[in-house]
Amino acid sequence: MLHSLPAPIKGIIASALMLLNILFWVPILLLVATFKLLLPFKRVRLTIDPVLLRIAEAWIAGNSGWMRLTQAMQWQVSGLQSLSARQWYLVVCNHQSWVDILVLQHVLNRRIPLLKFFLKKQLIWVPIMGLAWWALEFPFMRRHSEAYLKKHPQERGKDAATTRAACEKYALVPTSVMNFVEGTRFTLAKHQRQQSPYRHLLKPKAGGISLALDAMGEKFGAVLDITIAYPDGTPNFWQFLQGRVPRVIVQARTLPVPRVSANAGGEASQALREVCQVWVNQLWTEKDALLDALLAPESKQ
Repeated sequence: MLHSLPAPIKGIIASALMLLNILFWVPILLLVATFKLLLPFKRVRLTIDPVLLRIAEAWIAGNSGWMRLTQAMQWQVSGLQSLSARQWYLVVCNHQSWVDILVLQHVLNRRIPLLKFFLKKQLIWVPIMGLAWWALEFPFMRRHSEAYLKKHPQERGKDAATTRAACEKYALVPTSVMNFVEGTRFTLAKHQRQQSPYRHLLKPKAGGISLALDAMGEKFGAVLDITIAYPDGTPNFWQFLQGRVPRVIVQARTLPVPRVSANAGGEASQALREVCQVWVNQLWTEKDALLDALLAPESKQ
């Protein structure tokens, strides 16, 4: 409807609609979450958690609404058949832009349980959104460097404890645990600094996957592997809001969950971490080849 407007005008309208959607749903979300905070009992959680998830899904549907209103983007989506909103999923995806999150939420909303992202600890201070992520129990991770951990060994293992505590809560209600295994968004500078062996991807890290599997591996019914490609160039968020993304390709496939015995009660076992690293390395080799095909000049015609 608004596709023909100048890009800056569309960007302003999309930004306003996104903000209004946040301001409508987040207070409702926080009000419901307060009951769970005041009454921290399992029976209350089993009642309140599905309500919070429905609110979040309605919020995401609102985002999809303003995206349809302001975007003329062509969506090429495949592999989402036979998914279930009543099954636990471990979701992995390549990461190039903040736009990825809206893309994932748009194509997966109400097809699978709500995506729960692992966030940097600092993001809890983001106005409004930090409270929303807290209310939805997104895990906030410190993500210290190895050099920092050597100087502060008392911090080692805290992220593992945070992950395990979050996953124990997720085991009560079907959840999709989302992991960007590269750990950060892809840029050419990061790619060169890492000397990544992949053309389109950074090196994958198996730590988050192994921690999630160690905490609730028996709950996951499948791994949902998603590849996102922007054939006309990776957009930043403002370009997306302006409708300057002609096309996005989303390809998904369902994979079996890696299985190996783990040592409960501590860090994910070394055996589990090694299995996960081998598994994700192979997955990334396949994903890199797929991105080669999706981004080939002939595929952009």
